[in-house]
Amino acid sequence: MQESNIKEIEKKWLEYWDGEGIYRFNSNSGKRIFSIDTPPPTLSGKMHMGHAFSYSQEDFIARYKRMSGFEVFYPFGTDDNGLPTERLIEKLKNVKSKLMPRHEFVELCLRTLEEVTPGFVHDWKSLGISCDYGIYYSTIGENSRRISQKSFLELYEKGLIYKEDFPTIYCPECQTPIAQAELEDKQKSTFFSTLRFKVGREDLPIATTRPELLGACVAVFVNPQDKRYKEFVRKKARVPLFEHEVPIMADESANVEKGTGVLMVCSYGDKYDVDAIKRHKLEPRVIFNNNGTLKIEPYEGLSIKKAREKILEDLKVKKLIIEQKEIEHSVNVHDKCGTEIEFLPVEQWFVKILDKKSELIKQGKKINWMPKHMFKRYENWIKGLEWDWSISRDRYFGVPIPIWSCKKCKEIILADESELPVDPINVKKFCKKCKKEAEPERKVLDTWATSSLTPQITASLVGNRVRIPFSLRPQAHDIIRTWAFYTIVKSYLHENEVPWNNIAISGFLTLQGEKMSKSKGNVVAPQRIINSYGADSLRYLSASSKLGEDRDFIEADVVAGKKFVTKILNAANFVFMNLEYQEKMPAKLVETDRLFLTRLNNLIADVTEAFENYDYARAKIETDNFFWKVFADNYLEIVKGRVYNGNEEEKASAFYALYQGLLVILKLIAPITPFVAEEIYQKHFRKYEEGNSIHLEKWPKKIGVRELRHDEKVWDKFIEIIAKVRQAKSESKKAMNSSVFLAITREEMKELKDVLADLKSVTNAKEIKEGKFDVRVS
Repeated sequence: MQESNIKEIEKKWLEYWDGEGIYRFNSNSGKRIFSIDTPPPTLSGKMHMGHAFSYSQEDFIARYKRMSGFEVFYPFGTDDNGLPTERLIEKLKNVKSKLMPRHEFVELCLRTLEEVTPGFVHDWKSLGISCDYGIYYSTIGENSRRISQKSFLELYEKGLIYKEDFPTIYCPECQTPIAQAELEDKQKSTFFSTLRFKVGREDLPIATTRPELLGACVAVFVNPQDKRYKEFVRKKARVPLFEHEVPIMADESANVEKGTGVLMVCSYGDKYDVDAIKRHKLEPRVIFNNNGTLKIEPYEGLSIKKAREKILEDLKVKKLIIEQKEIEHSVNVHDKCGTEIEFLPVEQWFVKILDKKSELIKQGKKINWMPKHMFKRYENWIKGLEWDWSISRDRYFGVPIPIWSCKKCKEIILADESELPVDPINVKKFCKKCKKEAEPERKVLDTWATSSLTPQITASLVGNRVRIPFSLRPQAHDIIRTWAFYTIVKSYLHENEVPWNNIAISGFLTLQGEKMSKSKGNVVAPQRIINSYGADSLRYLSASSKLGEDRDFIEADVVAGKKFVTKILNAANFVFMNLEYQEKMPAKLVETDRLFLTRLNNLIADVTEAFENYDYARAKIETDNFFWKVFADNYLEIVKGRVYNGNEEEKASAFYALYQGLLVILKLIAPITPFVAEEIYQKHFRKYEEGNSIHLEKWPKKIGVRELRHDEKVWDKFIEIIAKVRQAKSESKKAMNSSVFLAITREEMKELKDVLADLKSVTNAKEIKEGKFDVRVS
C-alpha cells in the first residue's frame, strides 16, 4: 500500500472520529464508567518516542474497555506548569525569566502556551489516542491552579504543611529547592584526594572528593573505636588553605574502612553533614551562593567546578595533598537539568509524609499493580524516604502559594477559597493583628503538587460525575517515585482513599539498549515513523512488549506492522469481492467452516482474557498469528473453490464464515490498529452492522456453533497435510495450483472424512487415496 494511501486513510478517520464525537464521554449513557487518570505529557515541543510507546499501550486498554460496554472517561491534559515549560519559553522566545518582571514572564508563558499547545496535542491525535479532547486540562490552567491552591490551604489547615528554613536539596542551576524524588544518580569521574590537616605539628590525613568545601568545614569526626586517632579527640584541627580551626569529635558516623577513617564535616556536603551539624549543634559556615558560586575569599565568584580545580591546584602548590587518585563515583543530580545538587539553607514549604510511611505503604497495597513487581519499587521508595515533601520552588512560572505573612508578628494569612486562583504578589493583604501590610509569598508550588491532583482536576471538568478511585492510572516506571507516589499521598491526605484501583506501568522504548535522549543524540522521531509507515504500524510495535518491559526500537518491527496493515486490507478486498452477505448462520454449515468458527471462538476467548489481564501484547500476538496462519494463509485458500464454484448451500456457508471471521479479527485488532480497522469496517461492514464506528461496536462473543471434542485435532491435521502438499510443490519447483496425487493414512482418512472435499480442492488433488502418506506432483 502506498504511503499516500495510509496518510489519506488516517486523515479521513481522524476527521470522522472528531466530527462524530466517537470518543466523547457521556455520563448519562447508563453504562458502567471506566475512568482513566490520563498522564498529562510535559509540554516540551513535540511528542517523543517514549510518549508514542506508552500512550499507545494505555490506549489499547481504553479502546478495549469502550468496546466491552464501558463508558470510558479518557480526558486529555498537558503538563505545562513549572521548570520544563519555563525552559521551553526561554528557548522559544530567547528570554531569561530572572531578567524579566515576574508578571511579564508569566503572561509571555501563557500566551506562548496558547500558540504551541494545539500543535503538540495534534501529535497524540495523529497516533490515534482515543481521548475525549473536549475534556481538556492544563496543569497551569485556571481550574488546575484553583484546585492546587485549595489543596494547599486544606492541608495547611489540617496541620500537614509547615514552613522551615532548613538545609535542603538545592539545584544551583535552576536556583530552587527540589524534592528527594527529583534526584537521579549519575556516574562521574573525579579526584579522591587525601589532604594534610594539622593538629599542632602532627598531620591528620583526610580524604575527600570535594575540596571546594574546605572553607565550609566545621568539624572533624573520628570513630570512637578507631585507635589510630584516639589521642586527637577533643583537640583542634587546622583546615588546609583556609587555616581556621575546627573541633575533632568522636562520632560513629566516621567509617573506619573509608578513606583514612577521618570524616570532614562541612556545611553542607550532603544529608549526613546536615544531620551531624544538627546533632552536635555546630555553627554552620555556608560558603555557596544560591547560583552555585563561592562567597569566600580568595575564590569568591568562582563556580563550584572552577573552585574545585583552583583549590586542588593551590593545595598541590603548597604540598598539602598527601595522595591523589582518579575514581568513578555516583553523584546525585537534578533530574530536570543534570546538575549536581547541593544542600543549602533556604526557607521552604513542606508536606508532612515521614510520619506516614506505613500508612502510605498500606494504601499502595490496596491498588492492583501491573506488573505486580512494580509495587516493590513504590514500597522501597517510601522506606528510603529521609525528608518530608518539599513543595515550594523559587521559580517564576508555576502555581503561586496562596499565602501572605506579616513581617512584624509572623502571622500567616491564607487566601479565601473564593479568591482562588490567586497570585499573592498581585493582591494586597493586611495583618489583622498589627494592621501592617503583609508580605506576599513569592514561591510557587512544585509541579508535582498540582500533577498529583489529576484525578480531582479531571473529575471537576465533568461536574464530579466521575470520582476517585478511578479505574486506571497508566504511567511509566521512572515516575513511580513522583507521580504515582504523590498522587497516592494527596488522595490519602485529602480523602483517605486510593486514587485508582489499578495502575499499569509501562517500560521504555530504547535504542541499542539505552533510553532515548536528546542529549545522547539517540532519538527516533515518532513523526517520521508515522509519516513513513503510518500510525497503526507504530502502535503495532508498541503492542510488542508487555507492561513494565523495556523494548529496543527496531525499524523492522514497524515494517512488520505495515505489512500487516497492507495484508488485512487486501484480504478484506478479496473477501468482499465475491461475498454475498448472510445475516444468519445457514441451517447447515460445511464442516470446514464449522471447524474454522470453533478456532475463531477459541481466539475470542484467548484475546478477551488477555485484554482483561491488561496483556495487550498477548492479545496482539494471538490475533496476528490467527490472521496470518489460520485466516490468510489457510482458510481463505481452502474456501476459494467453494466461493467460486460451490453450490448455493456451500457458498452460503463459506460467506457466513468469511464474514464472521474477518469481522471478529477486525474487532480484536481494532484497539491495536484503529485506522485500518475503521477503514475496512466502514468500507465493507458498516452497511450490515449497527455501529457508526468499529470502535463503538460490541466486543465479539463466541459464535453459537456446535463444538466437538476432537475439533482442534482435526483442524490441525487438516492444516498439516495442506502444509506438506505445499512443501512438496515447492521442492518440485511447481506452482501452488499444480495438481497432485495425494495418499493419506487410513486414520487420517477417517479423521478428515468430513473435510475431504475441501482438502481435495485446496491441494488441487486429482484424487485422495488411502495408504502411506505420499504427495506426487504432476
